[in-house]
Amino acid sequence: MTLSPRTTLLAGAALILLVNAVALGGVYLNRSGEPESRLRLSERELGRPWDWRRGGENSGLALSLTWRVNEADAGEHYAGGSFGYSGGTPEWLDEPRMRVLGFDTAPVAENHEGRRRFERQQRREVLLVMELAGPAWQQAQDRARANAARHDAAALANAGNKEFAGKAKRAREQLKAEEESNSRLFAIDAGLDLAALRAKYPDRARFLILKAHVRPRLGSRERKTVVTGYVSELAVPTVNVPHALRPGLEPALRDTARTPLGTGRGFEATLAVGQRLEPWIEAVAVAPGAPR
Repeated sequence: MTLSPRTTLLAGAALILLVNAVALGGVYLNRSGEPESRLRLSERELGRPWDWRRGGENSGLALSLTWRVNEADAGEHYAGGSFGYSGGTPEWLDEPRMRVLGFDTAPVAENHEGRRRFERQQRREVLLVMELAGPAWQQAQDRARANAARHDAAALANAGNKEFAGKAKRAREQLKAEEESNSRLFAIDAGLDLAALRAKYPDRARFLILKAHVRPRLGSRERKTVVTGYVSELAVPTVNVPHALRPGLEPALRDTARTPLGTGRGFEATLAVGQRLEPWIEAVAVAPGAPR
């Protein structure tokens, strides 16, 4: 049966209205009641999107949630790439934890084909716990500080050597970034039971729980194959900025883009997470002065 143009138009309009109603209903459910958590983040944790253009017209603005992991293979030598940004293989994601997350680790110990079967398992959605300015961030600073001291000592012992001097300079820059501009938000745990995780991490102003994805990965430690996983993207990787909050925020973002370390005029944003573990920005405060 061929539908008339009028019927097709009405059906299309009805579909659009239905989709919008479902979306609005989801937003309402997510934001109903008291937020599951509410954290005060800064430009260190809420970054400019890659396609955001200074001074350009934009119908919307979304900030990327910047989080990190202390990676299992970082070792004792800190390097800028040793701390995965918005993804990585964390130290705590071991074989028992992978089993808790629903992965079958039994085939790994069998043979090469068993290890291949493990790695071919599909990624799983999990609940990722992130901590703001806690022990994981302190560990990152300690490693950067030790790394800078080690390279300074090597440069001093090899005075006049440009290679050692260059490494020492980069190590000091890494330490400065760790202390002043790198994200303080670290993934520290994962699970499937929200109530259990919240009981373990009750401070809702310090611990953020969001949906993320984990996929299986095999590592090597002391010449042995070990089971681990890779924490990939969040289910909701960006957070829309309400139109009413944009006028004060956009100048700070442009200022940040002009600074070497990305620490221009600072801002803080109240990030709330709702019942569906979907985040939104409640408020923004912009520092009036120069870089912090």
